[in-house]
Amino acid sequence: MIKATVLYGHPSSPEEFEKYYKETHDPLVNKTAGIVKKEYTRFLQNADGSAPVYYRMAELCFESGETMQRAMASEEGKAMAADLSNFATGGVKIIVGIVEN
Repeated sequence: MIKATVLYGHPSSPEEFEKYYKETHDPLVNKTAGIVKKEYTRFLQNADGSAPVYYRMAELCFESGETMQRAMASEEGKAMAADLSNFATGGVKIIVGIVEN
């Protein structure tokens, strides 16, 4: 299984980020064929009370690298990727790896 992890920096307006993510971005993710599992995480403060390095994380799983490439090359996948600039005001990093059990 291949996992794409999207790390979101702290947005200029968390409220606007959350509203857009729920109402606009997540529906784009749901339309993208080939994603077999998705998981979203909102980070809490660190144990010492400091802010976490990232605001949110999205993990999208695909059966294979080929499946991920097809998904991201589809119209829905392109729309999902292009949408990041519409709400990720804190920046975004995307890393891809193989899930090992």
